[in-house]
Amino acid sequence: MFGGQVIAPSNSPHLRKSGSRPVVLDLVGDQGNGAEEGFLHSMESNDLKSTVTPISTVAIMPSPVLLWRFKVLLFFLWGFICCKIGWDSVMRMSVDLRDLFLYEAFLYYNPLLLVTMMVWLWGVNLWVFAQSTINYAKIFDLDQNHLTHREIWKVSTWMTIIVPTSMTAYLYLYSHGEVSLAASQPVLLYLAVVMVLIFPFDIFHLSSRYYFLRTLWRIVFPLQAITFSDFFLADILTSMSKVFSDLERSACRMVHRQVATIAWFEADSVCGSHSIAIPLVLVSPYIFRLFQCLRQYKDTREKTSLFNALKYSTAVPVIFLSALKYHVFPDKWTNFYRPLWLLSSVLNSLYSFYWDVTRDWDLSCFTRIFKFNKTSLCSYLLYGRKWVYFWVIGSNLILRCTWTYKLSAHLRHNYLTVFTITALEMIRRFQWVFFRVENEWNKMSSKSNLQLSMNDSSTEEAKLLASIDHNV
Repeated sequence: MFGGQVIAPSNSPHLRKSGSRPVVLDLVGDQGNGAEEGFLHSMESNDLKSTVTPISTVAIMPSPVLLWRFKVLLFFLWGFICCKIGWDSVMRMSVDLRDLFLYEAFLYYNPLLLVTMMVWLWGVNLWVFAQSTINYAKIFDLDQNHLTHREIWKVSTWMTIIVPTSMTAYLYLYSHGEVSLAASQPVLLYLAVVMVLIFPFDIFHLSSRYYFLRTLWRIVFPLQAITFSDFFLADILTSMSKVFSDLERSACRMVHRQVATIAWFEADSVCGSHSIAIPLVLVSPYIFRLFQCLRQYKDTREKTSLFNALKYSTAVPVIFLSALKYHVFPDKWTNFYRPLWLLSSVLNSLYSFYWDVTRDWDLSCFTRIFKFNKTSLCSYLLYGRKWVYFWVIGSNLILRCTWTYKLSAHLRHNYLTVFTITALEMIRRFQWVFFRVENEWNKMSSKSNLQLSMNDSSTEEAKLLASIDHNV
């Protein structure tokens, strides 16, 4: 229960029989007297007592399972208390103010809640890889001190505690008239997140934070050869473009001191819902990924990179055509721009779906969707479970289409719907990770096996030539 049995060394006095002579006497011969033997036996008994004491102390400690259950109980109790305080705080407000206030609170905290969800899902990804034969540390070129799924889950647990706690404090303070204190809650939370990320000292997993920030820098400025971790994280960021848009809206209101006020409610204000910054932030992850593809083509001259860049470019008209609704006359939007937006949305969804299945996942058996006969073409991780293929491919198609809803700025007023679709997109990306990482692992394994076979062939050829020379 506590780490296995304790094995004493072979010369330990506790393993000697009561009638045997101490080792010290063996070194000087058989002339030891009874007084010395009695003294040594008393020393042995004292050592035994001192050894037994910590064992009895350890025996009264609770088991890890009991501690885990107690932590889970505290976690759910804390969640219930936060929900109760938050609900009571909202009910104290007037009906007219309630919806506006909830929308503002939702804007500040939903990005961090979605990031927390993504961290939880990433921990699940790593757990599945750890249970399989996929060496994800080798794929991402991680050092020996990389975060495991357990450490990822610890981080996400603390995020799950801190973010709702700050939101509960915000609701409580505002409903009780402490507007200035309420306004400080999201500001302090955002500052804490930034400080944890850039903290220069060796705490809070410094090497992992440095790896993450360095990869972000390489994504924004693709001035070097693109690695797998570079475009892998960039792909995940495209699924979180709505999160970055809300973060920009939140930071704008904090900078302009509009937190816990209704000054931002004017849609045409600098922090309003018609701001040009919204589509610019939404499109940024796709532009970064497009530049990565162009850089990859420059290095490899593979035309596949150009087709991949074309895929990310199809997201640009979806985002900017949607934003035009607030800057053109309604008739022009309905008769001209809206059909273009729908057409570009369909094109982006179908192109992205095709690329996911045939390129990112390399499921060539998709062309024979009812005949998964060739194991070399399908996922080794899930081969034999046909329902998983149907689920992943079908859900990927549906969520690719609904994801367009999120990219559309003119649909942002339905914030609960957008939040749900963004969460579903993260689940789609969570599924995507399994097949994408496994596909990369299969490619690495194939190259390694090919290299080994070439080495074996050259060795056999050398032996054969040596044998011929010897015979001659």
